[in-house]
Amino acid sequence: MAGERVKLVVRQRPVHGSAESRRLRRQGLIPGVLYGRGEEPRAIAIPERDLRHALTGAGGTHAVLDVVVDGDGAKSHASVLKEYQLHPVRGTITHVDLQEVRLDQPIQASVSVTLVGEPAGVKEGGVLSQPTTEVNVEALPLEIPQHLELDVSEMHIGDTARLSEVKVPEGVTLLDDPEEVVIATVTMPTRVEEPEPEEGEEAEGAEAEGEAEEGEAAGESGEAEASADEGSSEG
Repeated sequence: MAGERVKLVVRQRPVHGSAESRRLRRQGLIPGVLYGRGEEPRAIAIPERDLRHALTGAGGTHAVLDVVVDGDGAKSHASVLKEYQLHPVRGTITHVDLQEVRLDQPIQASVSVTLVGEPAGVKEGGVLSQPTTEVNVEALPLEIPQHLELDVSEMHIGDTARLSEVKVPEGVTLLDDPEEVVIATVTMPTRVEEPEPEEGEEAEGAEAEGEAEEGEAAGESGEAEASADEGSSEG
């Protein structure tokens, strides 16, 4: 959904460094940087709960954030999420970069492509694959879509869907080649065939099997002789 705007109140972060960042996270704050238009970057700290609310709304990670820096009065900075870092284990956000933008000038962004429907080819036994999950677009900040959709319900085994088949909202320009970028394919499942043994391996296998059978026969013969000897001794 385009056009989502969320107010986000942040704090100035006068102290830098990894130790300070860890301290902020323990307090429920996410360290970040606000890159202004023609201004020096400002180190900020954002309440984790507010940031999560802003980025999980209707606009997702492409929402326009009206950033208000605590201490600047009511002045807000229309910004977008430029980059973020995740904790390698917990998956939580550990750092964000925000970029101030002009709402009347287009920006570029990476947008995910969601596949919609169950392909007819999958019902026939085929396998659906999605080689490309994100594409690059250009639009005004409030027109960047949260995601694009591709209906794959009519795809059969052997079909390929390209970026040109993805529905793009008005005002959004694709930056990738629509005819070259493959979004989805439906193929036959791959069969894993056991490699046939070579002639030498077959001969070795037969020889080993023959030796094993001879060994078993010799063992049975030895057991029979031992039983006979025990019987004679008892008599």
